[in-house]
Amino acid sequence: MSTTIVSTKLYIPSPRSQAVLRPRLIERLNEGLRLHRKLTTISASAGSGKTTLLSQWIGGCPQPVAWLSLEKEDREPSRFLAYLLAALQSIGVDIEERMVSTLHSPSPHPLPIEAIIMAMLNHITAKPDGVILVLDDYHVLDSKPIDRALGFLIEHMPPQMHMVIASRKDPDLPLARLRARNQLTEVRTPDLRFTSMETSEFMCHVMGLDLSGEDAALIASRTEGWIAGLQLAALSLQGHPDAAGFIRSFSGSHRNVLDYLIEEVLQQQPESVLDFLLRTSILDRLCGSLCEYVLQREDGGSPMAAVSGQETLEYLERANLFIVPLDNERRWYRYHHLFSDALRQRLARKGNDAADGKRIVEKLHRRASDWHERHDFGLEAFQHAVAAQDVDRAARLMEGEGMPLIFRGAIHPVLNWLDSLPKAELDARPALYVMHASALLMVGQMNGVERKLQAAEVHLPAEDDGNMRDLIGHIASIRATLAVSKHQPEVIMTESQRALEYLSPHNLPVRTASMWTLGYAYQLRGDRDAAGRAYEEAAAISQKIGHFMIAMMATLGLGLLQEADNQLYAAAVTYRRVLELAGDPPPPAACEAHLGLARICREWNDLDAAERHGLKALQLAAQFEQTDRAVACEVFFARLKLLRGEVSEAAAMLAKADRLARQQQFMSQLPFIAEAQVLVLLQQGNFNEASQLAQEHGLRLSQARVLLAKGDAGAALPIIEPLLAQMEAKEWADEHEQLKVMVVLALALHAQGDKLKAARIAANAVAKAEPGGFIRLFIDEGLPMQELLRAAAASQPIREAAGTQPMHDYLKKLLHAFEIDGPESADKSSPSQLQLAESLIEPLTRRELEVLRLIAQGLSNRQISEKLFVALSTVKGHNRIIFDKLQATRRTEAVARARELGLL
Repeated sequence: MSTTIVSTKLYIPSPRSQAVLRPRLIERLNEGLRLHRKLTTISASAGSGKTTLLSQWIGGCPQPVAWLSLEKEDREPSRFLAYLLAALQSIGVDIEERMVSTLHSPSPHPLPIEAIIMAMLNHITAKPDGVILVLDDYHVLDSKPIDRALGFLIEHMPPQMHMVIASRKDPDLPLARLRARNQLTEVRTPDLRFTSMETSEFMCHVMGLDLSGEDAALIASRTEGWIAGLQLAALSLQGHPDAAGFIRSFSGSHRNVLDYLIEEVLQQQPESVLDFLLRTSILDRLCGSLCEYVLQREDGGSPMAAVSGQETLEYLERANLFIVPLDNERRWYRYHHLFSDALRQRLARKGNDAADGKRIVEKLHRRASDWHERHDFGLEAFQHAVAAQDVDRAARLMEGEGMPLIFRGAIHPVLNWLDSLPKAELDARPALYVMHASALLMVGQMNGVERKLQAAEVHLPAEDDGNMRDLIGHIASIRATLAVSKHQPEVIMTESQRALEYLSPHNLPVRTASMWTLGYAYQLRGDRDAAGRAYEEAAAISQKIGHFMIAMMATLGLGLLQEADNQLYAAAVTYRRVLELAGDPPPPAACEAHLGLARICREWNDLDAAERHGLKALQLAAQFEQTDRAVACEVFFARLKLLRGEVSEAAAMLAKADRLARQQQFMSQLPFIAEAQVLVLLQQGNFNEASQLAQEHGLRLSQARVLLAKGDAGAALPIIEPLLAQMEAKEWADEHEQLKVMVVLALALHAQGDKLKAARIAANAVAKAEPGGFIRLFIDEGLPMQELLRAAAASQPIREAAGTQPMHDYLKKLLHAFEIDGPESADKSSPSQLQLAESLIEPLTRRELEVLRLIAQGLSNRQISEKLFVALSTVKGHNRIIFDKLQATRRTEAVARARELGLL
C-alpha cells in the first residue's frame, strides 16, 4: 500500500498581484542558473519573504520547476523521498512505479536512500531540458539521514539540474565546499530586508496605507525590514486613529513584536472569525469540510453556523490574515507558520485553567483525527490521535486495518510515538510492544527487538481477549525473521510453525512472512521440495495482497532452490523476476538475486557480467546491518580474482572476510571462506597449511583437492568415493555439490590410472552438467580436466552418453572453452606441474604467465604492450620479474625454462 500523496504540497504559490517587485534579488537567483551553480539557498528568519521571492522568480523562469512544501512529518526518509519523486513527476520526469513502490515496502532492512537518488538522477539526466527543484521550509525536517541524502544528491546532480532550498536556518550540507567551488548562490536575511523605498511601496500599494516617507522609513527601521513584521504592523495600522504615534511607539524584538502585533490583529476580528482561527490552528492544512467538522460541537451545532468553512477561508485570504492557498482551486490552505504558532499558544490558554485548555486542544485533535480517518488519510489521522493523547485510537490507527502504518512507509512517526509512551501504557497494551519490535526490525535495530518481544509476553492478558493468539503468532513470526539472518534452521522452523498455528487466517501480511521463513528453514535443512511449496504459497498470497517484499523474498528462495538443483537457466530467469519485483532502485534484500546471477554468469564463463552483478550485490549488501551478505559477496569476488590469477589479492580479500565473519559471529560463512582459502593456498603451493585448514573445517572435498595437488590420488579416492555415495543416497542432496564431487572423483581416478572408470564418471558429470550449461566447473580444473575430457570423448562411455546432438555440442563447447581460456586456466596446474614449479623462487602471476606466453609466440615488447593495452615500461618490468623467477637472463632461456616446468 502506498502513502497518500497530498498534491497541494507540490503546488507552486502564485505570485501576488500587488507584491513588491525585487529585481536585485531576482537577478541574483538568475545568476546561479547562468553560471550553472548546483545550489541556491535562501536562508532567513521566519516571515522574511522567502516563499514570496521564489514565487516571483519562478513566474519568470523559463525552466520547469518542481516544488515541494515541507512539513515536520516529512522528516521520515521514505515519506520525504516519496514526495520528492512526486514533485519531479509533476514536471514530466519519468519516475517508474516500481521505483516508488520501494519506498512503501514492508522491508526489515534500511531504506536504500542512495540507490533511490541515483535512479532518480538517471531519469533526470535523460531529460534534455533543465530541471529546477525547490524545497520550501527545509528547516522543519531537522533530519540527519535526509541531510546526508541531499548532500549525496547535490554531489551527483547532472549539469541540467539546479536545486533551491528555502529555510529559516542554513541547511546541514557541505556549503563551504560548494562555496569554494563557486557552486553556491546565497540569499540571506539582510538581502531580504525591505529598504525604506520598498517599505513605502509595500505600505502604500499593497496594504493601502497613506504613510509619509518619514513614517515609512521609521517603520522600516523599527522592523529592520522584516516583511512579516511590516505586514502585521500594517494590519494594526488599518483604522488606527494615530498612525504616526503608533509607529513612533513601536519597538521590541521580533518575537515580542510578533506577539504584540498578532494580539492587535486578533482583537480587531469578529468573535466568530477569532474562534475559527484559534480552533483550526491545530491543522497543518485546512479545507472547508475539515474546518466545519473540527468546529462542530457535540450537540451538532457550530460556532460558525452562519458561515461555511470554505467561505471563511476565502474571507481570511481576502483579508490578508496570514493564510496561504495550496492549490489553484482555493480548496486547501495553510496558515503562516508564525501565525499558527501564535494562535496555538493562545488556544492553549482558553478555558478556566491550563488543564481546561489542554482538554479543548485534545478534543479538537480527536475530531481532526476522525475526519482524516473518514477520508483515508491514515497517517494524518494517527498523528492527530497522538496529539490528542488518545492512546487507544492511535494504536488502532497504527494497526491500519490489517496493513500497519509501518508497512506503508511511516516507520519513524510510529517509532517516535512508541518511544514517547510511558511504560505503564505499553504494559497495558502488549500489542504495542510487538509493533515496536516489528518497527525496530524494519529499521535494522536488531538488538532491541527481543527485549520488546519479551516485554510483550510478560504482559499478555491472563485470558484471551480475542487478539491474544494473533499477538503470540506475530511474536513468533518476528523471532523467525530474526533467526533467518543467523541461518538457524531449528529456531526458524519452530517459530514459523508456532506463528502459523496462532495467527488468524485473515492476518495475511504476517502469515505470508511466516510461510517464507518456514521455506527458508526447509531449505537450510535440505528439504527442497517442502521449501519450494512454502515459497510458492508465500509468493502467490503476497502478490495477491500487494505485500511485494515477501513476494520478492519467496521468489528469491525458489531461485536458490533451482540453482542448487543445477537448473541454472531457470534460476537466472527467477532471479531476474526477483529484480523486477524489487523495482528500481531495489531494496537491500535484492542483493541475493544479483549474487545468484553473478554465480551463474561466472559458471557460464561470462566474467564481465559476473563482476557487474557481483558489484551490485556488494553495494546492496553494504546497506544491511548485522547480516552476512557482505561477507558472502567478498568471498565471491575473492574467487573471481583467484580465477583471474590475482592470487595475492584474493588471499587479502579472504583474510578480511574471515576477520569480519569472526568479529560479527557469522560462523556459517567460515566454511565457505576456508574452502576458497584452500584454493588460494594450493595456488601458492602451500600444501601443508591447505591440508590443515581443510581438516579444521571438515571440508572433505577440499582435503581431496589437496591430496590431488600433492600427487597422492590414491589417498584422495577413499575420501571422495564415500562422499559421493553418501550424496547419492541422500534424497535431498545438493545437486550442485554432488556435481563438484563427481568432477574431482573423475580427476582422481584419471590420475590413479583408472582411465575407464574416470571416463565413465566424467561422462556422467558432463551429462548432469549439460542442462545447466556449466563451463567453469570443468575448465577451472585446468590441464588435467582438459586431457581427461579429450581422452574420454574418444572412449565408449562418452560416446554413449553423447548420443544426442545437444550433448555432443556441449562437449565440443567445453573443449573449445579450454582452448580460448588459456591465460585464465594456465595456472590451474596439474599435480606434476605443481611439483616442478616448487623449484621456482616465487610462482608466476596470471599476468606474468600471459606475458610469458606472448614472449613464446615471438612478440616484441611493443607488440605485447599494444596487445595487453599497457605501457611499454610495464611490459619491461614484467620481463625482469619473469626472468628473475625463472632464473633466466634472456627470452630464449625463459621460454625454455617455462616449457621444462610445464608452464607453456
